[in-house]
Amino acid sequence: MKIQEDQIIGELVAKDYRTATVFKKYSIDFCCQGDRTIGDACASEQIDGSLVLSDLNTLLDAPSGNTIDYKSWPLDLLADYIEKKHHRYVVEKTLEIQPYLNKICSVHGGRHPELFEIKEHFNATAEALAQHMKKEEYILFPYVRQMVQAQQQNTKWESAPFGSVQNPIEMMMEEHTTEGDRLRKIETLSNNYTPPVDACNTYGVAIALLKEFEQDLHLHIHLENNILFPKAIALEKELSQKK
Repeated sequence: MKIQEDQIIGELVAKDYRTATVFKKYSIDFCCQGDRTIGDACASEQIDGSLVLSDLNTLLDAPSGNTIDYKSWPLDLLADYIEKKHHRYVVEKTLEIQPYLNKICSVHGGRHPELFEIKEHFNATAEALAQHMKKEEYILFPYVRQMVQAQQQNTKWESAPFGSVQNPIEMMMEEHTTEGDRLRKIETLSNNYTPPVDACNTYGVAIALLKEFEQDLHLHIHLENNILFPKAIALEKELSQKK
């Protein structure tokens, strides 16, 4: 079945993460704004939709290889994976990247004042994500695990004090959008993560780490916005109907 322009971007990437490479190629946000159709996204970004569709269909015609089917994972396993893989990554890479930014601002900031803006945006993202992840780890994810346990054991399920799971999910998605916007500013300020000709090795490493950080966060947000959150909402609805 050929991909059409009325298909939802996030749903398409959830089915086959390989399609994310095409959306990245055309700078189409598939995680924070994954609820748009391909046609709407192309119109908004003034992109030739026929080229996007052609690339997507060509990609899907190729062998899938070892693409991970995250959508088939149990909901509690996916929550565990996000926490242990992507949350830990954010914490570890923040501690690695910040000293690099401090150093290149000190050495190269005179010739490249944009580095101070990059540093400011990254520090803001690091601080915001630290708080964001705590809310997921202490509130949202435990609630998801409780719902899964209630479903598996067919036990009585009690609604959370925060009401519907949609309430914290909406907050998390808003925060995802904010951090996605910040990283796009870093991407622009760094000339699409391209070190200048006078960059030293430390400068190049810092920029490479920032690019890797953004790529990991894209997958991180995609797994939540396009897979975990919709499945959690559906599970809560299913449990509510059994009351």
